[in-house]
Amino acid sequence: MKITKNILVNIDYRLSDADGNHLNPGENELIYLHGGYNHIFSALEDALDGKEVDDSFTVTLTPEQTFGEYKEELVVQEPLCELPEDLYIGMELDTEDNSELIYVVTDIKDKFALLNANHPLAGRTLTFEGKITELQELNDEEIHEILEHKHHDH
Repeated sequence: MKITKNILVNIDYRLSDADGNHLNPGENELIYLHGGYNHIFSALEDALDGKEVDDSFTVTLTPEQTFGEYKEELVVQEPLCELPEDLYIGMELDTEDNSELIYVVTDIKDKFALLNANHPLAGRTLTFEGKITELQELNDEEIHEILEHKHHDH
């Protein structure tokens, strides 16, 4: 069986940056529904199309193909008096303007906190290396369930 539309794909993979730093230790399995459903990066999905169980792959993606370029304007300094009292580094904060941005507290100093809405991997070239471990054909009901579940997760 080959990877085609509506095949459930299991891969074991290693994610690294351009310097060879391992970025996903302890989290090396990925399961997704193939076929343009935006479950994985489209360039990665394109590279996996047509592969079979036990096939290996190495795919390097630019920031534009993954989490985008790092944007300095997504790093802001906010007064502590305008933030929750229980603020801590690593805390995620939603914006009040109904945008989809989530800021992460990256530093707390005297009267200000530094907040960053960039994805942690923004601006980095990423390499996915791995192996196809399992492929499963799904019926229409199973496909619908996966797509509904994915839809409700957002």
